[in-house]
Amino acid sequence: MALTRLEIRERRPYFDGQSFGQGGVYERIDGVAHFAVDPGHEANAEIVDLERAVRDGEGLVRFEADFTILKPIEVAMGRGTLLFDVANRGNKIAMSFLNGAVPSLEPSDEIRPGNGFLMRHGFTVAWCGWQWDVPRGTPGLMGIDAPMALEGGRPIAGEVCVEIVTNAPAASWPLRDALGVVPFRSYAAADVNESGARMTVQEWPDGPRVEVPRESWRFARVEGEGVVADEECVWIEGGFEAGKTYDVVYTTRISPVAGVGLLAVRDFTSFLKHETDGGSNPCAGRIKRALGFGVSQSGRFLRTFLYHGLNVDEAGRRVFDGLNPHIAGGRRGEFNHRYAQPSVEVTPGFGHLAPFGDDGEGGLLAKQRALGGVPKVAYSNSSAEYWRGDAGLVHVSADGAKDLTLPENVRAYLFAGTQHGPGLWPLMSVSPVPGGPRLAHWINSLASGPLSRALVMTLDTWCRNGAEPPPSALPTVAGGTLTARENVLGAFAAIAGVSLPNPARLRTVSPLDLGPESERGIGRWPARATGAPFAALAPAVDGDGNEVAGIRLPDVAVPVAAYTGWNPRHPSMGAPEQIARYMGSTFPFAATRAEREASGDPRPSIAERYGGREEYAARVRAVAEKLLASRWLLEEVVEGVVMAAVTKWEAFRGSAAG
Repeated sequence: MALTRLEIRERRPYFDGQSFGQGGVYERIDGVAHFAVDPGHEANAEIVDLERAVRDGEGLVRFEADFTILKPIEVAMGRGTLLFDVANRGNKIAMSFLNGAVPSLEPSDEIRPGNGFLMRHGFTVAWCGWQWDVPRGTPGLMGIDAPMALEGGRPIAGEVCVEIVTNAPAASWPLRDALGVVPFRSYAAADVNESGARMTVQEWPDGPRVEVPRESWRFARVEGEGVVADEECVWIEGGFEAGKTYDVVYTTRISPVAGVGLLAVRDFTSFLKHETDGGSNPCAGRIKRALGFGVSQSGRFLRTFLYHGLNVDEAGRRVFDGLNPHIAGGRRGEFNHRYAQPSVEVTPGFGHLAPFGDDGEGGLLAKQRALGGVPKVAYSNSSAEYWRGDAGLVHVSADGAKDLTLPENVRAYLFAGTQHGPGLWPLMSVSPVPGGPRLAHWINSLASGPLSRALVMTLDTWCRNGAEPPPSALPTVAGGTLTARENVLGAFAAIAGVSLPNPARLRTVSPLDLGPESERGIGRWPARATGAPFAALAPAVDGDGNEVAGIRLPDVAVPVAAYTGWNPRHPSMGAPEQIARYMGSTFPFAATRAEREASGDPRPSIAERYGGREEYAARVRAVAEKLLASRWLLEEVVEGVVMAAVTKWEAFRGSAAG
């Protein structure tokens, strides 16, 4: 087995021994997973540059990664399901998205249980590091030591492209993802004086590139009153302008085999599921099925995992029985090519290549079908992934002309009106994430967590006994509920005070030319668009501005506001004609007719729609009960969903009314 050993470094009761309902008391296990993979094995053939890594005396490539396991102490208390949470930039993400835990803004080893959902239902939960640029040893983060691809005994030098977009003016910027709290490792410049290094700037992401003269920028950082050379930073004369897109192409001196992260996830999960020796596997005999859960970046990781046909291990065994790539849209990511940057979100590259969807005649799952071990897949997306231009490609042809018929093992769902991340309440217009954007409107306040919890339970049941999940719930071309983004924006044009983005400056996905060696995972940068963009369609809205297709929470079905997957950047951040990445809006209705008429809002006011608080609460509850009957909500969340909607009614209508 490619995972050779779990080195357990700490084992203790989880959360001070608290008991979690069905799951009882949990145990937390932390340590290091040791791997040894055969670069010549067909199961590993997709991993770029694996054959160039150093091998041991047995011809195997060795590496190690951090791991954490939470499991019920009593076997009988578990449900027999492993939920593997693909770490997002090193972070354990399921606890916030499924358990509702408030994530720490500072690195911390604490795993907050939130409402205890996963533990109360007896899931074993596990994480394993996979991302080469996450610094190991940082509290709370899951990392991996990836081997280097070598040529002549040295790391391979070659070109890498780093994109820079800032939310505030900056004199210098690190050559890595710098908007989060994780100090990612960089692709260091091989020569800070490299004359052939290039920088371009674009007014908007898909706009024309303008070359920045080489003498106007350098590999350096601001220190005190001066500028000093730095192989991991870039400085530009006059500073980086907020909202503009800069690309730096240069030669780096390191070449990690990033794709071993895919193997780490595969082999760690397979080990916990299949290894029967209780002395080496703390989950031996407990795991009957494995689910993979990934959010955003880690959801794109799961799409990449499937694309490469990695759901069978070296022994030919199925790894995951079911997968839920959440808010991943139609893209993959920089997880398996030379000079891959796993944290990169939007730079056109390998993760933007077709196929995007799957109709059973090829597509994303084609390699997995050929190899066997195809899992059940439930895609779930917010409105925001449609507004970045790619989510529609999961279920619509590349030209946008027809809807795809998804395979029997695949479901896809739109969580109508939600944004990329959790909804934020009370209302705010500045992202709470360090370095996050200031927005033109209130940030989307819809909480999609209740839908995600129900979907995980449905996916588990589907894998457990074959019980069919609810049918796909999506906007469609045929039904007229999927349309051009400018058509949706037109519905908001009549509302006074609404700032609209420029449709011509919304992101799209285009066919790309990555150079003559792209089939080997070696790109030419920046990638070149080779044709018209693929269809970029968004869910249609009703007269209130709410989406009409997908899974509609009571807040959308019985609204006191409109909820969107787009929100323009505030003028103070620059580029106000562009939307902020992944952020949505909340547009409350006027409280009364007089208020509506005074503001110029054509949408009926809250008072004109509903007789009072009790009537509103009853209508909300009726929608929640229908969602419960359709398995889109769990009984345990119904009351909370109702109260969340009523709280907004009180806030927007006035708590004394009705």
